[in-house]
Amino acid sequence: MAEVELLQRVRERLAAEPDATQGGEIAAFLLDDASMIADERVLADLSQSVAAELAGAGPLESLLAVAGTTDVLVNSPDEIWLDRGAGLERAAAEFRSESEVRRLAQRLAAGAGRRLDDAQPFVDAALADGTRLHAVIPPISPHTIISLRVLGRRSFGLHELVDDALGDLLRAVVTARLAFVVAGGTGSGKTTLLGTMLANSDPAHRLLVIEDARELVIDHPHVVRLLCRTANVEGGGAVELRDLVRQSLRMRPDRIVVGEFRGAETAELMLALNTGHEGGAATLHANSAEDVPARLIALGSLAGLSAEAVTRQLAAAFSVVVQLQRVGRERRVQSVSVLERAGAESVVTPVWSSPIGSASIGSASVGFGPGSGGPGSGDPGQIDPHGADTLARRLLARGVAVPELLRC
Repeated sequence: MAEVELLQRVRERLAAEPDATQGGEIAAFLLDDASMIADERVLADLSQSVAAELAGAGPLESLLAVAGTTDVLVNSPDEIWLDRGAGLERAAAEFRSESEVRRLAQRLAAGAGRRLDDAQPFVDAALADGTRLHAVIPPISPHTIISLRVLGRRSFGLHELVDDALGDLLRAVVTARLAFVVAGGTGSGKTTLLGTMLANSDPAHRLLVIEDARELVIDHPHVVRLLCRTANVEGGGAVELRDLVRQSLRMRPDRIVVGEFRGAETAELMLALNTGHEGGAATLHANSAEDVPARLIALGSLAGLSAEAVTRQLAAAFSVVVQLQRVGRERRVQSVSVLERAGAESVVTPVWSSPIGSASIGSASVGFGPGSGGPGSGDPGQIDPHGADTLARRLLARGVAVPELLRC
């Protein structure tokens, strides 16, 4: 109780002096209001706790700082979960009350320029550090529910995610500037693999990266980012992914990258890729590589395109589909395929597939989760002769040597 009262007094002083939010000022306020604190360590801990409550993520602050954390989820004041790449686990942290959870959700939303109240009981926004916030409050949920998706903090090399043979194949796709889609389910590693592949782009190339929220980590010297913007509280000022794809065409891009296909921007990027802009890339939610054409047709319909119109553009716009899969705590590349026209249809032809039923991930491992097996030797997987020949010809047509995996 004394800590709550102390916190309230510091909050009132900060309201009167809004610029005094640094740790030093907060510590000084604490000493003024609680001069009995003599232990410097206790003072530092209390100061950090108060700073997290007033300007950070409160009890969630320490969870967000844990290495490898990808998600922090609050279901109720005493039920908090986190994912450190190995699946969800219950966290020991908790809130004192429902009102404290709601207060944090509203403060985070306000910091992102959004509102969260009875008239607008849900919010989806990006925080200043790139962390993705989603929150809902009663009456549409029993408790205030907060979901935080943590921005990736490091880049990977292909050698860290897949073995050398598969890495050479993915690198050849990027070098040849073939347009590609990284597809998979939620949490399968699409964003991580896309950023890693793009890091192998020619250093002289200019990458235009368009995202809903900043998530892609790309170790490349020339990356230009465009972020969409939601409408303000008056309902104006929205900038959608589709708008940004159009703007990127005037910015001298060597590659146009869409962080995730969600809607009408799909049609805009396919149009760009059909008019001379090579090497485009995006991620897409799809349960299998074979589902990719149907998913893109559905998204193209949001832009007013017919299924026939999307099909005519699809195979010419994209060359390769890299399908990812999450199995338990493991993430892996499930297959590499090519998109082709077959009459009036766009079809996905396998090039390479992960070993079916293998106990270990082997050569297809996306090794950023515990127990994933990691890059290394193993069953080289299955090669489809027709698909391999098609991809080999596309690589040769662009002056790129055929990687060993396609010559098996």
